[in-house]
Amino acid sequence: MVENTLKWTLIHSSEIEKTKFRFEASVFNIEAKKAKDDIAKCKYPSVKLCGTDGLANAHHFGRFKRVFVEKSDMPIYQPSQILDIKPKPDKFISAKTLTNINALRVKENQLLLTCSGSIGKCTVVTKTLANLIFSHDLIRIEAKVKENIGFIYTYLQTKTGQLILATNNYGAVIQHIEPEHLENVTIPNAPENIRKSIHDKIINSFALRDDSNKLIDEAEKLLLDALNLSEFDKLKPKKYADNTDIQTYTVGIDLINDRFDGSYHLPIVDKIIDCLLDSGATILPLKNISNKITMPGIFKRVYVEDNESGVPFLGTSDILELSPNVGKFLSKKHHKVLIHKELAVKENMVLITDRGTIGNTILVPRYYEELNWTVSQNVIRVHIENKLAGYLYVFFQSEYGKALIKRETYGAVIDMIDPENAGRIPIPILKDEQKIKEINDLALKANELRSEAYYLEQAAIKQMNEEVIFVTK
Repeated sequence: MVENTLKWTLIHSSEIEKTKFRFEASVFNIEAKKAKDDIAKCKYPSVKLCGTDGLANAHHFGRFKRVFVEKSDMPIYQPSQILDIKPKPDKFISAKTLTNINALRVKENQLLLTCSGSIGKCTVVTKTLANLIFSHDLIRIEAKVKENIGFIYTYLQTKTGQLILATNNYGAVIQHIEPEHLENVTIPNAPENIRKSIHDKIINSFALRDDSNKLIDEAEKLLLDALNLSEFDKLKPKKYADNTDIQTYTVGIDLINDRFDGSYHLPIVDKIIDCLLDSGATILPLKNISNKITMPGIFKRVYVEDNESGVPFLGTSDILELSPNVGKFLSKKHHKVLIHKELAVKENMVLITDRGTIGNTILVPRYYEELNWTVSQNVIRVHIENKLAGYLYVFFQSEYGKALIKRETYGAVIDMIDPENAGRIPIPILKDEQKIKEINDLALKANELRSEAYYLEQAAIKQMNEEVIFVTK
């Protein structure tokens, strides 16, 4: 017997009238309707999220024309980066940009909310993000009472909160939200002790993230100092030829390495390698210090709806987030062997994105392995001993490491990097083994703090669901 998986609901004629007689199913989103019913049945009275009678105020900024420059002291971050564990800028704006640039800087204890594209992504501004310049297309939420910061954040992280946030009064999914829309979002007004308990978990979670980033910064400084590397922007590579209208440079035939693409031989890359050699470190290709370097092959994916019959499947952008909203689950039945042999990842494995934004790197945290998360075939796996995993991650996080990763890029239409090319990336190994251990230990500790931060946030979400949203009258 075939199971009937058809989703349906009853719609009152008055609801149809309110939507001006629209009959598309999407207008009457079933899950959103259920979410609103859950809030209506909640033991605690509802209040508005924002507005005069709400828990917070919200605003954003109007559009402006950005003047981009190659480098400045004003890096600008995109809304999609608010969830990154340690966001890195890839664009810089000029002081000539006609807007109040300082007003775009986010402030500690603000909540940030994406309002277009993938709407509803939310974070708390703590030390990692404070004072950074973000795009105008981001709603800033300021809680009227400090203890509501973590409470509001957690509510918006629940499935119920997300559904209510992303729908209008009648259930239709909206593609863009304005600050005034948040005045129509309801949130249960739980007792102060519950709100504070949830808030404290979230604030402690973000404090752990800040601490982990501080450790990574400390480890990177130790490594770069040991390698006698100056600031990346101060490197002075050999000049391009000055007798031509285009940028050209010469490469000796002994350095070609069967690569005739100009990006492989950029002068800045040669300068980095020269600096590494001058530091006295031993330079080894990545394949010589790792156990193996792998990447799953392309396969036809069979998705299922939940974690019962499937495993979470992360994409290349998901791995940069501490707590990605896992929306895809690979079928355990159809991909059992592939999941076990190729897609599953282990704690402290080093992952490198192989296309799109090439060279984004993470050190796999403990919860990936404990929760059986799988990662896209578009991510290279570097299997390496724990005693070097953190050290390698720290080098790859630096601008020097990223430049050496991107050097191995190839492709005419779609740029990418594969395990064979990745295996050639030169890695500086310090002669001081104690310094290597110190750097490595800092990175591994940072990775453990990120796992603790993840589990604290999940505890807050669990408490929100069990003690607030689904506690009925």
